[in-house]
Amino acid sequence: MLSPASLPSDADTSAGPATADAAGRPAAQTAVRPRVHRRRFLSGTAAAGGALAVTAAGLGSAAAAETGRGGPLAGSPAGAEAAPVTVRPADRRYADLRRGTNQRWVGSPEHIVLATSTADVVRAVQQAVDSGRRLAVRSGGHCYENFTTSDDIAILLDLSRMDDIAYDERRRAFSVQPGAALGRVYDRLYKGWGVYLPAGNCPTVAAGGHIPGGGYGSMSRRDGLAVDHLYGVEIVVVAADGRARAVTATREPGDPNRELWWAHTGGGGGNFGVVTRYWLRSPDARGDDPAAQLPAPPREVWLSEVAWPWEELTESRFTRLMWNHGDWHTRNSAPDSPYTALFSQLKPFHKSGGAVVLDSLVDADAPGAEHLLRTYIAEVGAGTGVQPQVRQYRRMPWLHATQWPGFTGPDPTVRFKGKSVYARRTYTDAQISAAYRHLTRDDFHNPGALLMIASYGGAVNRVAPDATAVPQRDSVLKYQVVSLWQDAADDAANIAWVRECYRDMFAATGGVPVPNDTTDGCFVNYADVDLGDPRWNSSGVPWHELYYKGGYRRLQKVKAAWDPTGFFRHAQSVRPA
Repeated sequence: MLSPASLPSDADTSAGPATADAAGRPAAQTAVRPRVHRRRFLSGTAAAGGALAVTAAGLGSAAAAETGRGGPLAGSPAGAEAAPVTVRPADRRYADLRRGTNQRWVGSPEHIVLATSTADVVRAVQQAVDSGRRLAVRSGGHCYENFTTSDDIAILLDLSRMDDIAYDERRRAFSVQPGAALGRVYDRLYKGWGVYLPAGNCPTVAAGGHIPGGGYGSMSRRDGLAVDHLYGVEIVVVAADGRARAVTATREPGDPNRELWWAHTGGGGGNFGVVTRYWLRSPDARGDDPAAQLPAPPREVWLSEVAWPWEELTESRFTRLMWNHGDWHTRNSAPDSPYTALFSQLKPFHKSGGAVVLDSLVDADAPGAEHLLRTYIAEVGAGTGVQPQVRQYRRMPWLHATQWPGFTGPDPTVRFKGKSVYARRTYTDAQISAAYRHLTRDDFHNPGALLMIASYGGAVNRVAPDATAVPQRDSVLKYQVVSLWQDAADDAANIAWVRECYRDMFAATGGVPVPNDTTDGCFVNYADVDLGDPRWNSSGVPWHELYYKGGYRRLQKVKAAWDPTGFFRHAQSVRPA
């Protein structure tokens, strides 16, 4: 068990001077026990960072559609707009722009349009419609699958230059364009107005695809999902007559387009059109003061990283560690729990990664915050007989902590595959046993293969399942089986490991986490085409039920109303009713 003496005193907020490795990551702090070999540990942590870069991401504005006119939105910030840029294969920029973060996927479009305005988007979509070319849309490029790079895509519409963030006085809401990276969103909202959006942990993920998939992160247990604060969207759609136009949809009860707003509160990117602007305002916001329209983040947070070395973990000890972790979240994830101030990621790496790592954050303003953190770490390790190594323990201002590599560490040079889970309670014995088998396999070696298990619940579960398009509103954990690697030659081994580990963990329900008393399906932003493949999903539950449950029929009606020709589509897009 982690004793109070194992951690620095309350007054010691830095645990000694921090140094940095060659990649700029803070070096581990003084350990309670001899460290896991530094090189092995950092290689695993860096790999996990790559997963973090995509943990809160998902589809991007992954509108893979077959393929405008319009002007800037009324009330948009004034100022001259840059001209769109078109990049073709002969352009030296093409090699970069034809791919996103997941290096498994490299597209070959005829050209790439970097739009700068809603009018640009309308125009590009209309030209694609008129020419009969297929079009895909990308904002941040963190898609898990090839939804923006498949061979039949002729035009890639890149929204990364549309990154404006402003306050819209008329709507009493913050306006965020789809290309704005979350790090920029946090920085601009906080420095300008002292507010924030409880969104994802990776600062390079863009708002474009993150928000419509639900959007969760380290403060979601305290303040809910990003979509719980979504007031409206501006979106370019294509009507039955083939005309592209921009429309606005809000959550106002009398808005005739309200169902289109609802579809973007968890219906996934790339399904209904091209979102060119999000408006953010909390449902309970009052008055005209911008600082009252979204929640305020913590002033400071406590950060912690501890590790249990694999060399000391037998199967029984690993089982106890996992059971402790799952049981703790089952007991401490109600909306009124004091532990909504705490978020963590448990990362059991493959044994070649050296350790099982627990990265944690707690709102330092919460009553007894440091005691909450210490108690949590002690309870996770209780009864294992292994003293965890304390690698980091410090107090930091919130905005600085949004860049902490314990949760971020984006690496746009890796290849990855991930498969997701919503968990309603602690893991079953069979799930832990299967995870242990695959994490300790001797025929597979990759320090970047792991389970990445995030705290969930809290304020997320205060919202009714049908209030947004995110139906999973009583889960306590959200995680993925994921592997990150560098060389294409290792694709087959890593993809097989992810598939086999996931299938075996959920063997009792056909290889996938079907909605039941333990699990509740999958996260749409961690796109996984295997869910539609009977080789890997023999449950009889279709992929769309795993993502959307009963809400899929409602999404289909929205699709039929706003994209009746199925123009915007990809391998897992919503089909018209």
